[in-house]
Amino acid sequence: MKELSEKQRRILEFIQEFISDHDYPPSIRQIQEACKISSTSVVDYNLRILEKEGYIRRDREVSRAIELLEPGGHRRRVANIPIIGTIAAGQPIPVPTADTWRSYDPDDTLEVPPDMVGGRENVYALRVKGNSMIDALVNDGDIVIMESVTTAQDGDMVAAWLKQEQEATLKRFYREGPRVRLQPANEAMQPIHTDADNVEVQGRVIGAIRALR
Repeated sequence: MKELSEKQRRILEFIQEFISDHDYPPSIRQIQEACKISSTSVVDYNLRILEKEGYIRRDREVSRAIELLEPGGHRRRVANIPIIGTIAAGQPIPVPTADTWRSYDPDDTLEVPPDMVGGRENVYALRVKGNSMIDALVNDGDIVIMESVTTAQDGDMVAAWLKQEQEATLKRFYREGPRVRLQPANEAMQPIHTDADNVEVQGRVIGAIRALR
């Protein structure tokens, strides 16, 4: 790889920082504005050089399709996680099946660093609708990465289905004798106290991706 110009280094650093913060690449317009470049055509010219030198890979048919490469032009290792739906009050929680990890829609997946998954199998993602966990830095529109489990330890953030109420909720789980407390991370909301038999744990949160705001 040849030595990059200052502009090319600035573009590459911004792409790296943006992907680190958002888990998806920036648009050409965002690169232009962040790096104070005169036009998108100049951005495109420099992206072509970065691609030629093996720093990135691009798919010009897809918006934002900029992939960082390891030195030598090798693809960075990523874990592909299927996004199978939304967790929202009053709606059944999307439950993964055996086919989820075999036949998911490649256009609705999340690429994350392998250490975010930690070697776990049966990991999926849900979009969050609601603000019950905002103090845990999980906001409306964010994506939570879930491990498919049916049990939880005290303090785990879980996707739970309340059988009697027919309602889904994202809360921290606490067992209190024969009952369960589902604790929101939002001072404006009250915890849910219910019989343990009324709670069906359908996944444990192992990570979260912030939505662009």
